[in-house]
Amino acid sequence: MPDRYSAIWLSHTSIADFKKCPRAYFLKHLYRDPKTGHRIKLISPPLALGQAIHEVIEQISALPKSNRFDEPLMNRFDRVWEKFSGRRGGFSNLEVENHYRQRGRDMIARLVNYPGFLKELAVKISMDLPYFWLSEEDNLILCGKIDWLRYLPEEDAVEIIDFKTGRGAEEDDSLQLSIYQLIAQKCQDRPVKGAYFWYLDRQNYPQEMDLPDESEVIKKIIKIGKKIRLAHQMDRFLCPQGENGCPYCLPMEAIVRGQAEFVGLDEFGQDVYFLEGEKDFGRAKSRIL
Repeated sequence: MPDRYSAIWLSHTSIADFKKCPRAYFLKHLYRDPKTGHRIKLISPPLALGQAIHEVIEQISALPKSNRFDEPLMNRFDRVWEKFSGRRGGFSNLEVENHYRQRGRDMIARLVNYPGFLKELAVKISMDLPYFWLSEEDNLILCGKIDWLRYLPEEDAVEIIDFKTGRGAEEDDSLQLSIYQLIAQKCQDRPVKGAYFWYLDRQNYPQEMDLPDESEVIKKIIKIGKKIRLAHQMDRFLCPQGENGCPYCLPMEAIVRGQAEFVGLDEFGQDVYFLEGEKDFGRAKSRIL
């Protein structure tokens, strides 16, 4: 029986971090502060905005469709935003915070004006963090939280919806939809019939994406997973730009060196830090709700 505690846990975020910079991957996903025993996290305005919007969506995704708008979404957002106010959200001043808060309110207004599938049936995977064994032979587990699974009652199938809060488009080589497709297929019983990105900063409706070929996806993820496993085994996580570092690992190195300001713990018990000068803009059970 494989041991999930000794396995390498892969996610869209961890894979993307490793591909950009193995050192940044180590500092974000493995390193623990020797004083607190906690992992470390650098908060930034774009990250705070994304977390606030996704928390509102997560709240209503757990509700039956008839109750999702009983409380105005804007009220939910304003309440959630208070957790990220000031340096807890990476904001260096009130002007920057107000800019991001207004962007968030504009996104929430878009959801209110164009709710679409938000008022339809949805499937909720009954796992705090959905995961499955990608390869027992290679000791790899794939995990991730899907923003929304729209239920198609006529086909008894689902569609994946991923909400985007950034201004840029997902990169062409991103494995995010591929990973979500696999998780949706392995962690609940209904087939996946479609997938969408919803760029809330500029689109009133979700944008349909092509579903990747499952066999090719698995090969790609296992390939990068083996590289990550080897780095673990060798305890070797080097920045591709050498000792001088790169934009992905240098901010995390600043936390380790004590150059960032501790602002609190997040919901997962990570130590959250604010860094002055950081750019301000920039098969489980399921139920139908």
